[in-house]
Amino acid sequence: MDGKLDSTRHQRRVSSAPSNSGSATPTRICILGGGFGGLYTALYLRRFPLLKSSQCEITLVEQKDRFLFTPLLYELVTDELQAWEIAPSYQKLLKNTNIRFCQDTIQEVDLQTRQVKLESGEGLAYDYLVLAVGGETRLEGVPGAGTYAQTFRSLADVELLKQQLREFEMSDRESIRIAIAGAGPNGVELACKIADRLQKRGQVLLIDRGNQILKTFSAHTQAAAHRALSTRGVGVELETSIHCIEPDQITLIREGQIKTLPVDLVFWTAGTRQIDWVRELDCQHNNQGQLISCPTLQLVDYPEVFALGDLAEIYNPRGSRVPATAQAAFQQADCAARNIWAAIAGKRLRRFRYLHLGEMVTLGKGAAAVSSFGLNLEGRLASITRQVVYLQRLPTVPHRLQVVRNWIHQAIRRVILTVWKWLAAIQRQLVRLGFKSSRKR
Repeated sequence: MDGKLDSTRHQRRVSSAPSNSGSATPTRICILGGGFGGLYTALYLRRFPLLKSSQCEITLVEQKDRFLFTPLLYELVTDELQAWEIAPSYQKLLKNTNIRFCQDTIQEVDLQTRQVKLESGEGLAYDYLVLAVGGETRLEGVPGAGTYAQTFRSLADVELLKQQLREFEMSDRESIRIAIAGAGPNGVELACKIADRLQKRGQVLLIDRGNQILKTFSAHTQAAAHRALSTRGVGVELETSIHCIEPDQITLIREGQIKTLPVDLVFWTAGTRQIDWVRELDCQHNNQGQLISCPTLQLVDYPEVFALGDLAEIYNPRGSRVPATAQAAFQQADCAARNIWAAIAGKRLRRFRYLHLGEMVTLGKGAAAVSSFGLNLEGRLASITRQVVYLQRLPTVPHRLQVVRNWIHQAIRRVILTVWKWLAAIQRQLVRLGFKSSRKR
């Protein structure tokens, strides 16, 4: 390729902005969305001297003030990690860079005029645009879901859950009943963490319309998840639909039979949909509302626009669909940054090739399953492996070092506490033995 798209539909050449040192107008790169696709694209752009200079303006737009490393979100439920470790502020991450952080809500994007309209009234013009805003939980279709079901996607969701669990734990109720819709990774991981926190008081039910949990995962991970759920007493209702959700109960349908169960909390982890302004973009979409990307991650009709993550339909060169996962978005960010640099420098753009590195899921406190390149781990060792791998994926080196120092500090404290308890137990035993010996004499 020489900077042109492979598509035969509406081919247009990327209009490269001036990149010479004498240019009065810098190249404007606008990145919408501060998740794995957006933030990491911004950070990866800084690997290229041209894009670190004053010849380039990079703006990252995100409505939240903190990045969220979502794969580790579940550890907050059981207090295994602290919020600051997985949710550093954008101001901290982008300090001492030429990346401008704009905390705002996107209202509209005009692809024809290359303008982004923000809720604050500010308008952003761009030469290159990265769309990486992800999707949102789909709650329509089930009566009561939008009113009574909760999501688990943000720090606010975690704080609300922990507050509710604290109130339940302090009450005199014998059981705390939790229903989770969706037996994908989000549902399974959340179910295990809640079950570990509530212990015998928890009655957790996992519900899915399909006939298996973690349907896109390996047999090893599925088997490990089944064992983890069973050990923790989590109920699993497969081939079951949710008929409706009411304030204190949930109604299920299985094999034509209707069953109503009392419930204290309902979490919805099944399905996502595109954000309204993404669905309204004047470009090609698939049947699910996703934007159709070329192999270089550019939009078919607008080669100056790159679409990543959940909002894009992306295929590998051999025709397989790229999954909408954090792992894929992480790799797409690297490719998008390289291709933006290539387009500006007049170089050849690369096709995106997704490399499946394996799968990792947390299966409770201090437990996980890892399957990667023929290596299958389960339990405590898998949990440590998972955290070490994710530590390497945290956005910046300074933040990683800060987290490592805290993990080492916490580990030392645990060791000291364990040794102290062990010595105290030995002392008590010696005292008892000495007392008995003196009585015998």
